[in-house]
Amino acid sequence: MKVVFFDDVEGTAQVGDVKDVKNGFARNFLLPRGLAGPTTKDNLQHAQALAQKEARRQDRLDTDARKHTDRLAGYTVTLEARVGENGRLFGSITNRDIAEKLNAASGLEVDPHLILLPEPVRELGSRRVTIKFTRNVSVEINVDVQPDEESKPIVARLRAEREAAETAEAKRAAEAAYAAEHQAEKARAAKVEAETTQEVSE
Repeated sequence: MKVVFFDDVEGTAQVGDVKDVKNGFARNFLLPRGLAGPTTKDNLQHAQALAQKEARRQDRLDTDARKHTDRLAGYTVTLEARVGENGRLFGSITNRDIAEKLNAASGLEVDPHLILLPEPVRELGSRRVTIKFTRNVSVEINVDVQPDEESKPIVARLRAEREAAETAEAKRAAEAAYAAEHQAEKARAAKVEAETTQEVSE
């Protein structure tokens, strides 16, 4: 069924769009809720007026949002967290934690739901996180998770252990490479000796 949309339907259409949709979806969901209607002349005009009104509203929202993005571009939010013996965080850092810290530091009022965090942060380190203010305006900030004072000795020990393991691995790799080269050199020498012996015997 072809319908014209009177409202945004996430993942399907925006106000003013004309689309073919499944009959059941139209009859059971869109039409009863007033989200869309048949493509009559009156409905098309009504949807066009709504679309223009929505475009003006969206433009105002985008303009306001850009004031925030100008301030936040390249911004870094640093949070401290307790770390366990395995190097992972006790608990996790959520978009609400990031929003609270960001708002306290910047003086803004960023809604946690605008912070796009696919899953809570459970490890130390820096990562890029997107704040989507409107459908058209977003900004990336840095979120840097550091160990709290109590956890710093644990992190230092884990780092030392990792560096020692990496050094040992590099040493083993170098020794293996040297042994392989030494073996190849012996093989080359044996080949030359064999060829020389053959030439002499001929």
